[in-house]
Amino acid sequence: MTISVGDKVPDVGIYLVTLDSMEAVKSSSVLGVGKVVLFAVPGAFTPTCSDFHLPGFVIRGDEIRDKGVDTIACISVNDGFVMQAWAKAQNVSGEVVILADGNGTFTKEVGLTLDGSGFGLGVRSQRYAMLIENGVITDLAVEPGPGLTVSSAESVLAKL
Repeated sequence: MTISVGDKVPDVGIYLVTLDSMEAVKSSSVLGVGKVVLFAVPGAFTPTCSDFHLPGFVIRGDEIRDKGVDTIACISVNDGFVMQAWAKAQNVSGEVVILADGNGTFTKEVGLTLDGSGFGLGVRSQRYAMLIENGVITDLAVEPGPGLTVSSAESVLAKL
């Protein structure tokens, strides 16, 4: 079952990734405090994710934070090493909190898995953006298909 507006964000193990380290944390410790924008990508280093989705949030980070957002976070069903390399390659430098959901635990808990086995990716996350306030989901925009329409930085900014 897909998580809905009004539900609490799951409290499961994920990795908080920085340019220098990785730390096992509970998702609620990162996503459950303050006003949070969480966006999910199907895979690090994939074209739409690398060319548009993540860069949009890096570029628009200040505008989003100016609307009262405390944390902008990106999650993907990739291991922490891949997410760390991607953050470095994308020059994230603290603009976006990078979260590795290597086992897909968070993604399964929110009911937003994507079967990408037909194009060699295996089970991943659907592309979405979620607004969270003190651990409660206030908005969820899941992409209806390939591409980037409802979960872009611009779409999130329009809702804030």
